[in-house]
Amino acid sequence: MTGASSLGGPGARLPTTEFDYELPPERIAQQPLAERDAARLLHLVPDGRLEDRRVTELPELLQAGDLLVRNDTRVRAARLRARRAGGGGAELLVLTALGEGRYACLVRPARRLPAGAVVEIRPDLTATIGAPVPGHPGARAVRLECAGGGDVDAAIERAGSVPLPPYIHTQLADPERYQTVYSRHAPAVSAAAPTAGLHFTEALLGRLEERGVALTTVRLEVGLGTFTPIRAADAAAHTVHEERYELPRSAAQAVAATRARGGRVIAVGTTTVRVLETRAAGGGQVEPGCGTTRLYLRPGVELRVVDGLLTNFHQPRSSLLLLVAAVVGRECWRPVYDHALGHGYRFLSFGDCMLCWRAGPPGS
Repeated sequence: MTGASSLGGPGARLPTTEFDYELPPERIAQQPLAERDAARLLHLVPDGRLEDRRVTELPELLQAGDLLVRNDTRVRAARLRARRAGGGGAELLVLTALGEGRYACLVRPARRLPAGAVVEIRPDLTATIGAPVPGHPGARAVRLECAGGGDVDAAIERAGSVPLPPYIHTQLADPERYQTVYSRHAPAVSAAAPTAGLHFTEALLGRLEERGVALTTVRLEVGLGTFTPIRAADAAAHTVHEERYELPRSAAQAVAATRARGGRVIAVGTTTVRVLETRAAGGGQVEPGCGTTRLYLRPGVELRVVDGLLTNFHQPRSSLLLLVAAVVGRECWRPVYDHALGHGYRFLSFGDCMLCWRAGPPGS
């Protein structure tokens, strides 16, 4: 049942309706479970069987010599509430830094915030609204300034709140539940969490290492484009938003060592897949480096590095769902999702997850 689909190539037509399914609102998890690793895990076995498991069983599903690659980005406290000069509220959602004190932001109310408008977030933090930002639909270039020339990123963290995905309607009692336990980057830079990583605890990571599974990290700054549905009739015509990434030399060395011992490279989440495949160097290897990526993985686009993927269940008509289809096969994702819907799995960011594999080279 698994394996990257051979139907068509990168330019082949992909009807968007083929990647649609009905997701009842009540199946969208609104709160994380009390314990991070208590989620269910649907295992798509290489021989095509589906196994209903638990995240706590992940060490049993991996092998000594495998490598688990995680995205250690941290979600920025990106939602900033402000006051307009003439009175009335405003809101900024910081997407990414543009340099020289400017940030790409979504602004509301957009019609009341023309270029040149100044809003006050705190007495020591103001924002000047600028022009639209190419490559970030709906975003504006906003100059954020601290009184006395203070650290703007630190001021954002103090003033802001962590934004939740648009389909989450319940506030978190503990905002850290929308951060992975291994998020390390300071300042925080992502607009959304790499949600497959939310299932891990320090204890689970320790059990994986005891099993002989190696761990390494990469980084991708997750943007709000991850929630953008595919609106084109032909999904192949969709364009994903640009996101910054870093693949450290230590991660490239870990991949090389895994290949040398015959292990498999398993990505935790779609964001990790995009980093690894962006830096693919042939023979299942990767090159260290950093930059920006607009890599759009979908059926017909060959995966060159990733052997396995741990991921949550994604929205209909999303680029993330097409990435899953690129891993398991264009014809295989739907039976997996039908099983998950029919067996009570929870969907999206705070939901359950699946572990799936691709067939053939480079790691198998």
